Amino acid sequence: MALSDVLDIAHKLASQQISEKNPDLKDADKVAEEVGVGAVIFNDLKNERNLAIDFDMNKIVQFEGDTGPYVQYTNARANSILRKSNYSLSGFNEDFKFYDQQAWPIIVRLSQYGQAVKRAWEMREPSIIAKYLLNLSRDFNSFYGNTVILVDGPELPSRLALVKATSTILKRGLELLGVKAPSQM
Repeated sequence: MALSDVLDIAHKLASQQISEKNPDLKDADKVAEEVGVGAVIFNDLKNERNLAIDFDMNKIVQFEGDTGPYVQYTNARANSILRKSNYSLSGFNEDFKFYDQQAWPIIVRLSQYGQAVKRAWEMREPSIIAKYLLNLSRDFNSFYGNTVILVDGPELPSRLALVKATSTILKRGLELLGVKAPSQM
């Protein structure tokens, strides 16, 4: 099968998922293309170079599991939280305090980003970045599932800073892999 056919199928499958999850999404076709192409690229790069690749088109385009769309969707979720918050972090000079135990795995993971990129470069192994992004996405989604983020209180700025930092790293990591990071899906 030609690569163009694979990308067309990935685009179509991504479009179906997006229409189910967010039927009113603006630029849905553009996002579906970014997700479909990103799914194919991410699936290739998440595997170590010397291992065989399992390529199941229906699996690689899913928004769940060890897939590029899962990372893209996590980034879109973080962006959605930030849009809903209407809160500006610029100029915020307070010491951040994290009251939630669920925040710590994300903080630790975020601190490892530079090391992951350096290791990937030194070993010429992009799967290190892809696996890092999958782990950060899991940590963030666990936090999201166990914490009400948009609740007024002294911890709100810290939570929003954590969401923003996660989104920034996910976007940068995807860019390093040549994958787009849509802000909505």
